[in-house]
Amino acid sequence: MSYSKTFKELDNSQYDRASFDCGEAELNDFIQTQAAKHMQAGISRTMVLPAVTPLPNQKYPICSFYTIAPSSICRDILPQAMGKKLLRYPIPVFLLAQLAVHKEFHGSGLGKASLIKALEYLWEINAHMRAYAIVVDCLTGQAESFYAKYGFEVLCEINGRVRMFIPMKTVGQLFT
Repeated sequence: MSYSKTFKELDNSQYDRASFDCGEAELNDFIQTQAAKHMQAGISRTMVLPAVTPLPNQKYPICSFYTIAPSSICRDILPQAMGKKLLRYPIPVFLLAQLAVHKEFHGSGLGKASLIKALEYLWEINAHMRAYAIVVDCLTGQAESFYAKYGFEVLCEINGRVRMFIPMKTVGQLFT
């Protein structure tokens, strides 16, 4: 299976969610049963990287996907040097809610490419709707190591998961 060069918004009529398997049941379940419902409800947006060749059902397999949503954090959980410069109101952030790569592509660099596309997309959105940072809740220690390689820092623990962040100003340095 080879993948397209462009991420597209999830569309159930075009993309085969059932065949996606990244090896993590929670992420598989999300793309297969929740992503479209969340988009319909207006709470998140899922972008998929489809394969170039359709399956017999005429739908394209998903090689990678990411999901984003608006969110906020309390300034008290930011490092003190950052937090003291901000108002006491909830701080707007973008949540990189999901990011997964089909297990056929593990180790190929598609995870890095998907993260870069997600950051680039959020940087474009930031031009119209400002956020202070991008946050991600890590499902595993392996995910934590992955995000740390690309400049994400530990913010706190939430619901038993490590929450990491990268300031939008740092993201901007990648794309300007």
